[in-house]
Amino acid sequence: MTRLLVECTHVFNHPKLNSGIQRVVRNVINKLTSSVGDSECIPVVLLNGQLYRVLRLAPLNTPVFNALATFADRLERLAHRFWQWHQRRDAKCPSKLTRRALYVAYRLTSFAVFGVPLRLFTRLRHFQLLKRCSPLQHQPDDQLVLLDSSWHSDFFPHVERLKREGVAIIAVIYDLIPLTHPHFYEARPAQVFSEWFDWVCRTADGYMAISATVRDEVRHELQRRLGPAQAEKRWFDYFHLGSELDLHNSAAAVEPALHQMFEAPGPVFLMVSTIEPRKNHAYLLDAFERAWAGGSGARLCIAGRIGWKCDELLSRIRHHPELNRRLFMFNNLSDTSLEHAYTRASSLVFPSFVEGFGLPLVEAMQRGLPAMGSDIAAFREIGGEFMAYFDLQEPQSLTDLIKAFEASGQFPASKDVNEWRWIDWREASQQLVERIARRVLAGQATQAGVTRESASEAVDEPPGLGEYPRLRPSGSFL
Repeated sequence: MTRLLVECTHVFNHPKLNSGIQRVVRNVINKLTSSVGDSECIPVVLLNGQLYRVLRLAPLNTPVFNALATFADRLERLAHRFWQWHQRRDAKCPSKLTRRALYVAYRLTSFAVFGVPLRLFTRLRHFQLLKRCSPLQHQPDDQLVLLDSSWHSDFFPHVERLKREGVAIIAVIYDLIPLTHPHFYEARPAQVFSEWFDWVCRTADGYMAISATVRDEVRHELQRRLGPAQAEKRWFDYFHLGSELDLHNSAAAVEPALHQMFEAPGPVFLMVSTIEPRKNHAYLLDAFERAWAGGSGARLCIAGRIGWKCDELLSRIRHHPELNRRLFMFNNLSDTSLEHAYTRASSLVFPSFVEGFGLPLVEAMQRGLPAMGSDIAAFREIGGEFMAYFDLQEPQSLTDLIKAFEASGQFPASKDVNEWRWIDWREASQQLVERIARRVLAGQATQAGVTRESASEAVDEPPGLGEYPRLRPSGSFL
């Protein structure tokens, strides 16, 4: 029996993170079935050069250790900021001798302030490991699925060793945006991602993207980097993401200010995302300022944690004359509060420059909340005719949609969002492992002497689904 080893190392180590990729990993792992056809599915982590089977993804209820873990997470972030500070200082130093002295001072300070405490915590964490996972011996026919954000990890040599010993490597690709649009990121994260993708190109046997749009981008990029002949030796597929907010607790309290905002009369347009340049919040403000200048009573609610390269935007929001009148911002909403917002807003609005999928769109539309989005390929794949689209080159196009919806009460999309259907996280998890299993089966058939054309029939789209199988009844798989 083939074993699919679904890797979740970063989420295992940082269970409190709840942004896009962390939400995907947690939900896929929690909904993972024990087997699909002839394939066994095992959640795994790679830690300290060892492979472990995950017994419990959530952290243990140990207050002292959890407090230490929180402290360690904050210390890691401070260490990263200190490194960024050093990089900025180093770039400004004209003298080689000064740069060398600065580097020595940085290393000594970093070791004393950050290195020693973090190493001690690593040893403490090792004692907790066996309560959440157990050692697992790999087998030559295993398929290691790198589901998590593995560019954060240091297990590359271990994965390469597994590959040499017969384990196939499958990379899940969420997007290529740090490669195609590096200006949206700080220099170091973009570089880290680029180095990771170079490694993935050399190492992976197959690629699972989170949309057909990203799958095609990955295939094109590998053809460009490796050449068509080498790219042809890999396989490319995709799956779609689910929509439930798994940390929602109906008994928990909703953020009071959010609750008060929705109690007031008037339409609320909701934007859900990390605040960072790619999400295009400035365009959003431009469009709503035009609407407000024309007398619109629409309110804009921005929900999302503070990211990077957004100081100017945050200053604009915090000093805006409409703040807490027709403009609201929440940076730390729980899933319970987010569920409240999704079910009470008038529309989601999502002006991203580029996306690999667009999880908030699915989360909103699955709850009957209509969505307005930028006219990009990933959003068309998800929303089809059930979304309203606007031109990223012209904020007035979004202003016109807002004013038309406010005036008529009729959402400006071709089809009613209430007729739109999407898969849940259980189906998403099933879709991921089923498609991988089919690809593995096709590869085994090819190795057994079946022609490539015959083997590829095993992974063709089912008849009638077309390139973008968006709409499926609940309970079925793509």
